[in-house]
Amino acid sequence: MIDTSFFKELDRFSFMVRKRVSNAYSGSRRSILKGRGMEPVSYREYTQGDDFKIIDWKVYGRTEKLYVKEFEEEKSLTTHILLDTSKSMDFRNKFEYAAMLALGFAYLVTKDNEKFGVSTFGDEINITKPKRGRKYLSQTINLLNDTALSGKTRFDYCMEKYGNVIKSRSLVFVISDFMADAEAIRNAIFRLGDNELVLIQVLDPLEKSLNLGGEAKLIDLETDARMDIYTSPRLRAEYEKRLNDHNAKIKESCLAVGADFHSFTTDKPVFDAIFDVVSQREVRKKTR
Repeated sequence: MIDTSFFKELDRFSFMVRKRVSNAYSGSRRSILKGRGMEPVSYREYTQGDDFKIIDWKVYGRTEKLYVKEFEEEKSLTTHILLDTSKSMDFRNKFEYAAMLALGFAYLVTKDNEKFGVSTFGDEINITKPKRGRKYLSQTINLLNDTALSGKTRFDYCMEKYGNVIKSRSLVFVISDFMADAEAIRNAIFRLGDNELVLIQVLDPLEKSLNLGGEAKLIDLETDARMDIYTSPRLRAEYEKRLNDHNAKIKESCLAVGADFHSFTTDKPVFDAIFDVVSQREVRKKTR
């Protein structure tokens, strides 16, 4: 269960994230989760202090006056947070950690009075309509506390269904262990790739290293299949290679659509994970 006292801690998270991002990356926007559009929607005359990068030199060539482009990026994007609730997330505190990340991002959006929605997925996807407000955030916390983990993860199917409900370019977080078929994950990434997409992998430290100390019995939480193994150094090295290869395929697909990919273990402080995600988005904004 997610301790509801986490909600009280989010004020500290919000303040510290904003302070650290502001210190590390000057000129950040009012909303640190705000997205960017691609096309200019209007023009206005240049004023001192405007960024030279957004001057339209073609207009200057015709008018001999400086005009800057105003982008749709100045508007906040609706934030969609998709949280994996398949049975594979039911390992130690993995789901609780993933849910706290989801709530952390939802809270940052709430601070700016923007819309967010947290939807859960596994075999099926439970779609919630994005809304604003602290009351909605509290309802979301209660919803996640009451969520039962079950089934397998059908990435391609669930992301296709969710993609159909996104009506305009949005900020989309997908939080999961991504322990699923790489091709299905790839398809899901491309289905959502027109949005500002952030994938966050959550693993328990044991899933990262398979450091089980010799003989162990493994149980597949999704299928209940069992296997007796001996975790020799050779086996651990092979396991880590396969995990790295799997994640490399995910990163490759993310790179193709301009999405971010993060992988965290549950021993990393939640705040630090949130800061890593936010700061990478800030870097992307400044390099465009």
